[in-house]
Amino acid sequence: MKITLPAQVETVISILADEGFKAYIVGGSVRDCLMGKTPFDWDITTQAKPAEIARTFMKHKVIETGIKHGTLTVILDGLSMEITTFRIDGEYSDNRRPDSVEFTTDLMQDLSRRDFTMNALAYSMQEGLVDEFGGVEDIKNNIIRCVGSPDVRFGEDALRILRALRFASVLDFDIEPETAESLLNNRNLLKNVAAERKQVELIKLLCGKAVEGVLLAFRDVVFEIIPELITTSGFDPHDGENQVMDLYEHSAFGVALIKNEPELRMAMLLLASGKPACLTLDENAIGRFHGHASAGEEVALAVLKRLRFSKHFTQEVAQLVRYQDNPVFEDPKMLKKTLTKLGKEFFKKLLLVKRADLLAFIPAKLDGVAAVNELEDQMDRLLEQDFCFSIGDLKINGTDLIDLGLPAGRAVGSMLERLFDAVIEEKTVNENSALIRTAKEFMEILNNR
Repeated sequence: MKITLPAQVETVISILADEGFKAYIVGGSVRDCLMGKTPFDWDITTQAKPAEIARTFMKHKVIETGIKHGTLTVILDGLSMEITTFRIDGEYSDNRRPDSVEFTTDLMQDLSRRDFTMNALAYSMQEGLVDEFGGVEDIKNNIIRCVGSPDVRFGEDALRILRALRFASVLDFDIEPETAESLLNNRNLLKNVAAERKQVELIKLLCGKAVEGVLLAFRDVVFEIIPELITTSGFDPHDGENQVMDLYEHSAFGVALIKNEPELRMAMLLLASGKPACLTLDENAIGRFHGHASAGEEVALAVLKRLRFSKHFTQEVAQLVRYQDNPVFEDPKMLKKTLTKLGKEFFKKLLLVKRADLLAFIPAKLDGVAAVNELEDQMDRLLEQDFCFSIGDLKINGTDLIDLGLPAGRAVGSMLERLFDAVIEEKTVNENSALIRTAKEFMEILNNR
């Protein structure tokens, strides 16, 4: 089987071969090539020791990326390639990284320490494809399988638990039964993984094409990193309808339905998180959830801060959860005020969240979806009309007001705010002459007080 490699990769492998060192592309690089994808990273493994790699490429730019574990980065004609010495990992006392590594000249020993069979593949122009663990067959059958004992692999590096779920979601692969059972049994080891690493894998999982199935099949793993969602599993909302899904299943369906953007998918996952704590029953035993959006916002803030998401990402997701039941969805007349308060870009995302939430019901709440669509149409019409989003959009400025006799300073700012409110409330139009006329009326009222 021949794999077409970039010229720079072939050059690096050839240079190492000329020095007497076997070298191969390895891991995800091979997997992606076999699946017809262009690898994002080109990883190379070799029997050359780190010092020998550095000496071999002394005429090129070399970065000591992780020399302790045998990894250097070589940059050739603009392409970065990580080159790592064949190695055997020592004990994993922290369930994350080996305490020590031992370099070896045996490729099989190096491949046997890797996580999944689909990643335990190597390829060189000289030897072709090396597949000792059935990785090619597993790729053909869309299977994720640990190399060797799953308990050992997950015990070595607990992040592999989330990596398995991420690959299942992104590639739409199945996790074979023994591997699936092991990752569920070992999920408590995730407590030893840094929040930042869990964050990265979670986002990739949420943005995968098979996300719903993974979230449902492995909900206990999700609950290990977001325990706030446990109460949504099996939750009965008492809405008087025949329940086809519980609250968590509804959220998972919503994640799959919404546009594939990290903040939107995270918002859908956390959207109903405040409902269980806010459930009350009315006189007809129908569930009510007063304050659940605010409660969900608090949950979102806690979860995203714990997982070390950026401040911007955290605030945006929390706000999407908070405003999911904004009054504008019941009263379209509030659209202008809502747009000025939330901003058009955020409001567009909020519409996506609301629509996905309504579609995630079985049956879908199509009347609500139609109302959201109409609201979106109204917004588009406003945008076409050069809608006034802020005081800065007014066709009047402070100089105009001073020319009318208004004293400079706070009075000007206050008048601009009143004029802006008047435009939003459609008491005047955003034209200079109309605004000057309205300003004079306001000034006359003030002078007569």
